[in-house]
Amino acid sequence: MSKQRKKADLATVLRKSWYHLRLSVRHPTRVPTWDAIVLTAASPEQAELYEWQLRRAKRMGRIASSTVTLAVPDPDGKRIGSGAATLNAIYALARHYEKLGFDPGPEVEVANGTCKWVRFLSAKHVLMLHAGGDSKRVPWANPMGKVFLPLPYLAADDPDGPVPLLFDHILAIASCARQAFRDQGGLFIMTGDVLPCFDAFRMTLPEDAASIVTVPITLDIASNHGVIVTSKSESLAESYTVSLVNDLLQKPTVEELVKKDAILHDGRTLLDTGIISAKGRAWLDLVALGCSCQPMILELISSKKEMSLYEDLVAAWVPSRHDWLRARPLGELLVNSLGRQKMYSYCTYDLQFLHFGTSSEVLDHLSGDASGIVGRRHLCSIPATTVSDIAASSVILSSEIAPGVSIGEDSLIYDSTVSGAVQIGSQSIVVGIHIPSEDLGTPERFRFMLPDRHCLWEVPLVGHKGRVIVYCGLHDNPKNSIHKDGTFCGKPLEKVLFDLGIEESDLWSSYVAQDRCLWNAKLFPILTYSEMLKLASWLMGLDDSRNKEKITLWRSSQRVSLEELHGSINFPEMCNGSSNHQADLAAGIAKACMNYGMLGRNFSQLCHEILQKESLGLEICKNFLDQCPKFQEQNSKILSKSRAYQVEVDLLRACGDEPKAIDLEHKVWGAVAEETASAVRYGFREHLLESSGKPHSENNISHPDRVFQPKRTKVELPVRVDFVGGWSDTPPWSLERAGCVLNMAITLEGSLPIGTIIETTNQIGISIQDDTGNELHIEDPISIKTPFEVNDPFRLVKSALLVTGIVQENFVDSTGLAIKTWANVPRGSGLGTSSILAAAVVTGLLQISDGDESNENVARLVLVLEQLMGTGGGWQDQIGGLYPGIKFTSSFPGTPLRLQVVPLLASPQLISELEQRLLVVFTGQVRLAHQVLHKVVTRYLQRDNLLISSIKRLTELAKSGREALMNCEVDELGDIMSEAWRLHQELDPYCSNEFVDKLFAFSQPYSSGFKLVGAGGGGFALILAKDTEKGKELRQRLEEHAEFDVKVYNWSICI
Repeated sequence: MSKQRKKADLATVLRKSWYHLRLSVRHPTRVPTWDAIVLTAASPEQAELYEWQLRRAKRMGRIASSTVTLAVPDPDGKRIGSGAATLNAIYALARHYEKLGFDPGPEVEVANGTCKWVRFLSAKHVLMLHAGGDSKRVPWANPMGKVFLPLPYLAADDPDGPVPLLFDHILAIASCARQAFRDQGGLFIMTGDVLPCFDAFRMTLPEDAASIVTVPITLDIASNHGVIVTSKSESLAESYTVSLVNDLLQKPTVEELVKKDAILHDGRTLLDTGIISAKGRAWLDLVALGCSCQPMILELISSKKEMSLYEDLVAAWVPSRHDWLRARPLGELLVNSLGRQKMYSYCTYDLQFLHFGTSSEVLDHLSGDASGIVGRRHLCSIPATTVSDIAASSVILSSEIAPGVSIGEDSLIYDSTVSGAVQIGSQSIVVGIHIPSEDLGTPERFRFMLPDRHCLWEVPLVGHKGRVIVYCGLHDNPKNSIHKDGTFCGKPLEKVLFDLGIEESDLWSSYVAQDRCLWNAKLFPILTYSEMLKLASWLMGLDDSRNKEKITLWRSSQRVSLEELHGSINFPEMCNGSSNHQADLAAGIAKACMNYGMLGRNFSQLCHEILQKESLGLEICKNFLDQCPKFQEQNSKILSKSRAYQVEVDLLRACGDEPKAIDLEHKVWGAVAEETASAVRYGFREHLLESSGKPHSENNISHPDRVFQPKRTKVELPVRVDFVGGWSDTPPWSLERAGCVLNMAITLEGSLPIGTIIETTNQIGISIQDDTGNELHIEDPISIKTPFEVNDPFRLVKSALLVTGIVQENFVDSTGLAIKTWANVPRGSGLGTSSILAAAVVTGLLQISDGDESNENVARLVLVLEQLMGTGGGWQDQIGGLYPGIKFTSSFPGTPLRLQVVPLLASPQLISELEQRLLVVFTGQVRLAHQVLHKVVTRYLQRDNLLISSIKRLTELAKSGREALMNCEVDELGDIMSEAWRLHQELDPYCSNEFVDKLFAFSQPYSSGFKLVGAGGGGFALILAKDTEKGKELRQRLEEHAEFDVKVYNWSICI
């Protein structure tokens, strides 16, 4: 696979995974999510930090509110091994469910008695991340936990959201794996220092068995990792293979690989990725063992032994390893408890294994193949290029950089405040540093410099008011002995000590020579900030090495090692400091947005961060709220009222004033209607209010000399189906940004299903009749006024009378009207029925009154009509019904809004192929577009960037769809429809439901694409069959399938 293909695959897999994660969090009843997420930790203090991160993940919408979360430390902070930690975490989860008050059900026998939680827990779907231990090779990540290090992939998709973490991306990948368990309970285990990028949505897990994810690798890599040996009988698929595991090897030589028959036909072997699952009975056995594991854990602790997940525990599922396992600690118990089930290898060929084992690997993943999806500036404050020197390739996240700072190429700055007179080299990492400018003095006195390829971070310590500054070289391995390749700041550690005049006894008092390394060297002084910075420069070799003043200060100071730091971190202080820092950054961004901008940022999200400062954050939000009236007044000519009101609504909610927020929402929607009317027709809103507000006596002037002229008009229109581009036609998007829609007018069952008959009568007043038997006679047309009742069955016709000017222009003063309407399609069809019926009535009224009945005028009037009705909606429905055939329509913001309709000259072959392959299916699910529309428009007015980027993508797909149809590439149209459907669910997960999901899953083997028409939520579906024969077969299967009870309509393109 080429590097370019890898890069494309990484972006594709991550986007698809994040889409699925968001869907499962926002609608977990439709898209199943994890019942529980468990993290293992090295100590109670680290577990407390992880609990804080889990709460953050829930708050930010990374974990569903229904999911139980838990961080489990190793008992008493003792190392027990990843296998024992797994069992301990299962036990702790059962106890946690008990604390939460869940009903466990009947008791089950376990190894040392009975446990009532086995059946309960074995039905759950649990994600477990092994994230405990220390990160010696990534020491700056130790305070936060390596699994929570920043990884700004796709950060630009959500610029006002928090910086994506490695943990967040792991959650995204894991969310897709949940489907592999279906309704059978199970455990899915991943490691906290690896991002395995693969399409987990395709994953297949055998029933009642354990599984391990593998990937083919070359033999040189295999020699340093675990290898899986599988049987030759296997289940093959396009991108994966499932086969029984025969053996497990650890760091095998080539000879061992040959002897064990572990080499594949292409010369590679299978790498153990560390992703392990247990499903059904295998999970039940594991739960039973976990619920009875405490005596076993105590035995391990007392004997100072460990049980590995990847060597010991999984060996219980591999019969060839049983003899070896029985000789291991507690091996006999593992075989007896778990050995009845088997383990399978799920080999995925497209997996990319992003390992975060060293600091240099972290930087590599930010600057290598994936650099195109890296957000290099996120929630940060950086100075102008004329007062700083910041390399374009550097990554600055959640940080404030002052003027006068220099940052070199490919460096990472995270969660920091860097004041002036600081120079950071290339390929360096700075985390959690908060350098106050007063501690640096003037540039002439002291300028702090961090050389190339160095790491610098701060740690708050238990029992100390300040923080300790820590540093090392990017490639330093703190585990290496001082006498064997040990380095500090990239130089041999022995030489560094000699140059500085430091004795080994200064750093190590109790360690034997071979155990002396950077990890346990008491190197880092705890002093005032400026003293620590100056000694950092000295220790890094940037100052006079034999400076007596500095070595004396260093020797006399209290010092700590990296190892001691790991056990002394003040996690609450670190969490509070990070929260307050990010809240201050969000507040600064929001303030700049109000002072200098046009409210272009997502205030709802920014306030979410600001409120992490609690009472202080609330005061900040209230100050912003106080500025709203003045801001609106100053920018009323260029800032839309709807946007200004929405910001005020978001700020009211942030301040906890929900009643006022609800009241103001009415102004938001009123402003949208007013702005739409203004963009569609000059002075329309003013003319409407002015005319309908006249006294009755002024309007009801009789005209005895006017001769009654009977007139009758009949308007019949098709329905429309949309391929792609919907939502880009909807105000206020279409009033501010370009829109593009590809849709098609069709007949159903051989007829035009929507229509109206309008005729004049010599009886004054207006009579309205619809096809459901509702009738109304309006004696005084001037009484028609907005707003209309939501349940008024005649509000569409009433709105049409207003927008056409029939009432205001005295047309009905001496002539009556009889209006009959019908729509022979199911209610809530999604075929644009309401808008097309409105277009028919408007057209008929304009014909009766000799008005401008051009399609363009009618389309724009219907846009206003829908705002008057209170349903909202865009222009694509009426365009779809008014203009025949397939068309690509663009809208251009302005006053008036301009529409450009481009008909596609479809060949007879294309028409025939579409009519034979495209199934138009009524799902039987009733939907109301305005319910979906309300959510989507609100998110747009909030400037939700995920929504904005999704609609932008829909407009691009509309252009691609046009090209595909013009070139008769119908299969490509199917791909476009499917991507459009995914994007619609990104806009609102409730646009689909379980029934529709089942319908599309059933149709998938026969189809090349599918979607619901319109806004979704039910109604009609479009399913594009792979070919004519598949179309016939699918139609027959759907009509015969008792579960679906859908109707497949006969249709044809309305030319």
